[in-house]
Amino acid sequence: METTANPLDCRAHELKFIEETRVLSDNELQANNITPYHVTKFYGEQIVKSGHYDQLKYVVEPSVEEFESPGTLDTSGEHDNTVVPGLQHKYAQTGLLLVTERCGSYCRYCFRKRIVGKVSDEIAPDFDQAAQYIARHPEMTNVLLSGGDPFVLSTAKLNKIVDHLLPINHLNSIRFGTRMLAYEPRRFADSALPALFKRIHKAGKTPIIVAHFDHIGEISCEAEDKVRALRAQGVQLLNQSVLLAKVNDDPEILAATFAKCHEIGVRPYYLFQARPVKGASHFQVPLRRGVEIVRGINQRLSGIEKTFKYIMSHYTGKIEILDLGQDGRLYMRYHQNKVAEKIGRIFSRPLVATACWLDDMPEQ
Repeated sequence: METTANPLDCRAHELKFIEETRVLSDNELQANNITPYHVTKFYGEQIVKSGHYDQLKYVVEPSVEEFESPGTLDTSGEHDNTVVPGLQHKYAQTGLLLVTERCGSYCRYCFRKRIVGKVSDEIAPDFDQAAQYIARHPEMTNVLLSGGDPFVLSTAKLNKIVDHLLPINHLNSIRFGTRMLAYEPRRFADSALPALFKRIHKAGKTPIIVAHFDHIGEISCEAEDKVRALRAQGVQLLNQSVLLAKVNDDPEILAATFAKCHEIGVRPYYLFQARPVKGASHFQVPLRRGVEIVRGINQRLSGIEKTFKYIMSHYTGKIEILDLGQDGRLYMRYHQNKVAEKIGRIFSRPLVATACWLDDMPEQ
């Protein structure tokens, strides 16, 4: 895969950031969790061609803001919910299988900075062991392949992973979380992929691709073509986006993105509140502004296009952010939770003006 030149290539430790060039040591980079720069040639050209480079450069190009961006490296308790190496089981119906630490390009806001682009013992070393756990848990109806990005793996490797999952009768779908439709849509021209999806269908399961377009400028003509081809192969497509300061914190942009997704057959699924990740929390938008943006999005979409939920993927569960009440409280409900009785339950907290995360609001 072609990539552009690497500004974090440590020649004399002179490193190029969006704002300036700095001279830094390896220790400083590691201490601040500065992810290496890596972007496909396709995406680099696409964001210029789209006319949205001034926003989309922040997705992949390093910024000095990463040095002053506090937080943690596991914001949703992934370590605590790992049941066998590489397999997480936080919510009853879903297994999350980490299949690679590599991605087509490295998003600067990545919530798995601790893993991506590094050698990590969090990646599944033994898919048979993971499959044995899944087989013992009939409440698990779907598995999400993630990482990293499963589509940086060869189709042959994906087939070998799927080999372990297809015999499990209580699984009804296999999901693939990917940014490759934005970063390298030509990956989906692989002539071996239709047979993979056909195998999943023949086993009585639905293949689902959870795409990730954050901005309409990422939806290239090539991506549209590949989406239509995937739909013809019986693949269901969903889209998740992250609300990102300087990138897409604009109701016009996000409404256009979701409308375009709907037009090409990718159902808008989640709009995530950016997480307080060390080295990436500067992407967070205050929740008050987030609620205003979501209102603006919904005012611009037709009823059939309003299929997304505004979600905070918190340590305690997946929280749907509903609205700000006249009482100054932010109303939310658990979209997913480890405790079934909490799912769907509405709760609220007083909204602090600067709050960007649940923990920024007092429990009153």
